[in-house]
Amino acid sequence: IRKNEKDVINLYNSLSPIMQLATGGTMLNFGYWEKNTIDPITAQENLCYYFGNLSELDNAKTVVDVGSGLSAPAIFWRKNYDHLKLFCININYAQLHFSGTQKNIEFVNSTSTKLPFSNNSVDRVLALESSQHFKPLKDFISESRRILKSDGVFTLALPVTLHPSSLFKLGILKFTWSSEHYHLDHVKELVKLGGFKIHDEQLIGNKVYAPLANYYVENRKELKKSILQKYPNYVEKILYKSILKMKKASDQKIIDYVVLKCKF
Repeated sequence: IRKNEKDVINLYNSLSPIMQLATGGTMLNFGYWEKNTIDPITAQENLCYYFGNLSELDNAKTVVDVGSGLSAPAIFWRKNYDHLKLFCININYAQLHFSGTQKNIEFVNSTSTKLPFSNNSVDRVLALESSQHFKPLKDFISESRRILKSDGVFTLALPVTLHPSSLFKLGILKFTWSSEHYHLDHVKELVKLGGFKIHDEQLIGNKVYAPLANYYVENRKELKKSILQKYPNYVEKILYKSILKMKKASDQKIIDYVVLKCKF
């Protein structure tokens, strides 16, 4: 309910293993499901590739990944763009230690609203499915502008609501969507007020929510077995109901998933 930084840390420490059990991997994003995508790990890698390509990582050198989770996206980008120097920023100290030592990746324990970099010093600031937790979001945006070089790229991917009344239609998601329920127009306004211009805006919810929900429904029997190894039955039931509501909210255009590519 409070959703401050300490609460988010505790929440992820408690519940992120559900994602690992359900997917068999260490990425914590919803994934980008294409027609030939058959499993969550492939979908999650698809999203990382899509996001990295949009962020122009092929011609970047210094990249800051804010809210880096278990660092799996950064490791993926490092393998696909071996020239990168990456910094994983995470308020969650325990998550930073998860992946161990990685070549050309530095792990930094810091809040998103006070980034420990000098002015005009990095090429990219990325927030892949993490900025929905940042409070206040405007401070993260202003910090990103401060540390980016003049030709830098700032890229966000996050779940959003689409209408002012959406909060009242979320149902169980009001409680299990464990982040701020940012409205799309609000996010875009904050980005512009922070000194950025939106160069690309993609709403990809139809390739995120419904395919993920369909995968869970089709494979629930096996996924439930894995989840019940560590969690009580009621946790899986809440997860299942939340996933069904997520799909319905997406189909009804109550929620979407936005990717924004921004420059000065």
